Amino acid sequence: MRILLAFALFIFAVFAMAQKPILPKHTQMIVVVSDDYNKSNAKLQRYSLKNSKWQKIGKEIDIKIGKNGMGWGLGLHTIPKNAAIIKKEGDGKSPIGIFELGSAFGYEPFDVKYPYNVMHEYHHCVDDGKSMFYNQIINSNMKMVKDYVSYENMKFPANYYKYGIVVKHNPDNIPSKGSCIFMHIKSIPTTGCDAMSEDEIKEIIIWLKKEANPILVQAPKSEINRLLNQVK
Repeated sequence: MRILLAFALFIFAVFAMAQKPILPKHTQMIVVVSDDYNKSNAKLQRYSLKNSKWQKIGKEIDIKIGKNGMGWGLGLHTIPKNAAIIKKEGDGKSPIGIFELGSAFGYEPFDVKYPYNVMHEYHHCVDDGKSMFYNQIINSNMKMVKDYVSYENMKFPANYYKYGIVVKHNPDNIPSKGSCIFMHIKSIPTTGCDAMSEDEIKEIIIWLKKEANPILVQAPKSEINRLLNQVK
């Protein structure tokens, strides 16, 4: 009986493993590092995985991050149990962690291979934690119950979102944990995004490939190695 039970459990385990989805391999990575938790300046370096080794792509660039530095966000990583600074809505901090990248976006069409969406004045990114659309970009012209009072316009006179990339922070859209995190154009610190020049963000968008499943890894110097060790 014990032998039959053990065999049955073995078959069940094998079947369960066969049904478990295989996570896509990441072969493009953007690494952002600041000097410490409170700095709003950081360095950005791109990498591609070739022959099982991460190789630098292009030159390192200076960027701006959250005006209040960084705090641990929600993504593909494990947050340390002793983490003292946790990102929340409206804290002016860029998220620490490992994050998948979503679609690129901009004000006008851009002929690139990476998924790209044109934004209009009616596109809103909802940062109202009470809304069912929290942390999502929606078309406000569509027939829906507009249950939010706070949001970001995805197209406006400034060029900040002329080109950008969605960072999949807080992918489960948990209220108050932070919303609408992007890489975009700006020359001064942000409310939680990563900012750079127009030429720099366009170069990144052109470089990105959907099949590479690109990720963003960002942290202060004291934490970056902990995160890089989690990258598979």
